[in-house]
Amino acid sequence: MMGIFDFLSGQFIDVIHWTDDTRDTMVWRFQREGHEIKYGAKLTVREGQAAVFVHEGQIADVFSPGLYMLETNNMPVMTSLQHWDHGFRSPFKSEIYFVNTTRFNDLKWGTKNPIICRDPEFGPVRIRAFGTYSVRVTDPARFLTEIVGTDGEFTMDEISYQLRNIIVQEFSRTIAGSGIPVLDMAANTADLGKLIASQIAPTLEAYGVTTPELYIENISLPQAVEEALDKRSSMGLAGDLGKFTRYSAAEAMTSAAQNPSGGGMAAGLGAGMGMAMGSQMAQQGPWGAAPAQPAPPPPPPVERVWHLAEQGQTRGPFSRADLGRMAADGSLSRETHVWTAGQDGWKRAGEVDELAQLFTILPPPPPSA
Repeated sequence: MMGIFDFLSGQFIDVIHWTDDTRDTMVWRFQREGHEIKYGAKLTVREGQAAVFVHEGQIADVFSPGLYMLETNNMPVMTSLQHWDHGFRSPFKSEIYFVNTTRFNDLKWGTKNPIICRDPEFGPVRIRAFGTYSVRVTDPARFLTEIVGTDGEFTMDEISYQLRNIIVQEFSRTIAGSGIPVLDMAANTADLGKLIASQIAPTLEAYGVTTPELYIENISLPQAVEEALDKRSSMGLAGDLGKFTRYSAAEAMTSAAQNPSGGGMAAGLGAGMGMAMGSQMAQQGPWGAAPAQPAPPPPPPVERVWHLAEQGQTRGPFSRADLGRMAADGSLSRETHVWTAGQDGWKRAGEVDELAQLFTILPPPPPSA
């Protein structure tokens, strides 16, 4: 009786399909005992799937979503395969792999070790980063050939580690050569994510997959560097150290006054701080303003130098002291032509107020007879 049932069930039309409820299976091989698929079997490929038909170890065809009858008249690729005849009706040994072509989202990536890059402000620094990405199979035949092989059930975990390595490698190279300051990286994570996705696209294309989305969620510095930045930020918020000290003293006084359990010690502390602040404010003047500083002395005047013109020749430059000695020994007279920077042409020494004073100790020329 059992033999008759097996015989009758074997004559029914094969229905080949796959429904996935695991959310992490990328490839699933249709199971048939002895891999015998009957001629004329119905193949159902749903949306978000692709079916790769493998006959005698060779990829024969890739089916997109739809309903198919596995016959030679609608499988032109199969007609060229060895031992395949139009009149062949017995089961043939073939395999069908269903490939999930939907997006696999919320996949994690991150730097296992810090990345050393050169920052224009802080010098060499080490940074870490992590984020998420999505993957989708775009070339099922290539993906089956390059990655899956003969694995009957291939999950995302089997390829995610390799994808993470590719992303981290490109992230390290891009960050090291970008020249973006560490403090500005947070404002450029979107552009960096797009750049990294474009850089890894050729490598993933060779696997038959793409990354529709890649996000950088955080870029962090070592703890010691972050503590140094926190101190630097605190100094910037404090501003003037004197004002920050007065503000801290006032806060301490308020806390001491509101703490009755402090007793005399708190009162003494508050009084001492108050006297110190009063002395400091008295030194600074009214309203806590800093005392006025004396104005700096003006810069010393620039000494002028002079040139002399005698018999078509120029001499100099001479300082005013030199001209004074020359006026005393008679080598400089009121009629001698002189010039200095800023003066409009040559003038007689007696016409220049600054030099006319040199001749006051000498008697003027005698009047003409």
